Amino acid sequence: MTEQGVTTDAAPPSPDVPLLRIEAVEKRFGGSVAVDGLSLDIKAGEFFALLGPSGCGKTTLLRMLAGFETPDRGRILLDGQDVALVLPHQRPVNMMFQNYALFPHLSVKANIAFGLKRAGLKRAEIKARIAEMLALVRLDGLAHRRPDQLSGGQQQRVALARALARRPKLLLLDEPLAALDKKLREATQRELIELQRRLGTTFVIVTHDQDEAMTVADRIGVMSAGRLEQVAAPRQLYEAPASRWVAEFVGDVNILDGRIAAQDAHRLTVATADAVTLSVAPPRQPVATDRAVSVAIRPEKIKLSRRGPSPDAAGALNRLDGVVSEVSYLGGLTSYTVKLDAGASLRASLANTARVEVDEFSRGQHVVAWFAPDDCVVLQR
Repeated sequence: MTEQGVTTDAAPPSPDVPLLRIEAVEKRFGGSVAVDGLSLDIKAGEFFALLGPSGCGKTTLLRMLAGFETPDRGRILLDGQDVALVLPHQRPVNMMFQNYALFPHLSVKANIAFGLKRAGLKRAEIKARIAEMLALVRLDGLAHRRPDQLSGGQQQRVALARALARRPKLLLLDEPLAALDKKLREATQRELIELQRRLGTTFVIVTHDQDEAMTVADRIGVMSAGRLEQVAAPRQLYEAPASRWVAEFVGDVNILDGRIAAQDAHRLTVATADAVTLSVAPPRQPVATDRAVSVAIRPEKIKLSRRGPSPDAAGALNRLDGVVSEVSYLGGLTSYTVKLDAGASLRASLANTARVEVDEFSRGQHVVAWFAPDDCVVLQR
């Protein structure tokens, strides 16, 4: 099928060529820069997440991909074709909005059929496509209901079915699960993953929910002030953040500032102002001695004990004495804040693997916090 402006049933792209290529795209609103020279490649069949705080430009970027905004500079290539000036309905792209944007006076069936009719499909094909979509999102039997007769989760599925009905090459999702409660949101995340894998359609989701991005996405692009701070798989993003900003934005983290006092091929020695001297794994990029750096340690990497590790235990190189100042029971884990004798505070998260009625450590208790050099990430910016 060919729609005006863009061919929608072209041959699949080469695996070496991205389905979507964003080249130095810039968008301004008056004197404010919303997207600042951003470049990004997204592969065919990928589930990609744009993650960032409010106002970072992620929704503006999504709207440019959909055709609702036009870049001031740069190019947007979809399957090799520049679509920056192509009208929204002429692109093989569909968008699912945060508020679902369902037509309240139309039935579920009519909502799904709306875009198909505008595309000029024949009645028999529309009927078959509606049945396919209802089965896909498990809404069989609800075809004649109106949106106000559906639950929030069912409305979300209708919006998803409508967005997928035209079989877009690229599906854009703008905070699609924000209105759902926690349990329904988690269940819908799993359904989205399964659906995307079954269809093989490229999904790009915008979210400020880190857990959501880490759950659904193959790769995540973290945005700040209109720029991409880092693009990586969830595990790499969490375990090897490219900057202090990314480390602090993604998940919980302890940051200790200091200077490199010594180094060899296997370890760096970092002298900190308020957590004594640390032995840490070297970063991938070489760093000069006496250079100011930050050391990031995730709370779950930190172990606590009353007497500290044995001298030959892994992690015994970094042993910090302190007092528990806060205890937060969170169900699956307990978060402890330890005020170190050297001045800094560290957060440690310990899994609650046993069914007990008291926390392992209590406020005011003296403890030893310890962690391995490989648990530390050295950040140079």
